Amino acid sequence: MTKIEKIVQKAILAVVDVCYKPFAHLVPRDFFRYGFAGASNMVLDWVLYYLLYHYAFHAEVVDLGFVAFTPHIAAFVFKFPIIFLTGFWLNRHISFSGSRLMRRTQLFRYLLVVVACIFINYGCLKLFVEVCGWYPTPSNILTTIVATVFSYFSQKYFTFRK
Repeated sequence: MTKIEKIVQKAILAVVDVCYKPFAHLVPRDFFRYGFAGASNMVLDWVLYYLLYHYAFHAEVVDLGFVAFTPHIAAFVFKFPIIFLTGFWLNRHISFSGSRLMRRTQLFRYLLVVVACIFINYGCLKLFVEVCGWYPTPSNILTTIVATVFSYFSQKYFTFRK
């Protein structure tokens, strides 16, 4: 880890640990850190999506010559690598910093978990909305809970295991 990464890590952990104190008796520290990192990355995701959609692509079709993207899909495609890498960094250095696995092993496993979560989101939404007939919004909330629980345990015991 570079000197700058260590400084950033210490600063983020200081903020997270101050915020953790009122919740210390409710949830484990690593789970709180995971939630904090995930929520931070989600906000970054929303901001990047908004900026790309409205200012980079001007809400118009993005034609790369060999493929054309609708603006909402283009914003998703172009923000995904950034969100993927920031999510990996936050998980590696904030949520699960004690892992001794090699970085490339962690990165590959992180990718596998992210892909699994995409399929979980798709499958749960199809199941809850189309098979069970539930409303989409509560279905999405339940889907997020399922995917988050899966992701937390996968990251803790597979991607960044100690």
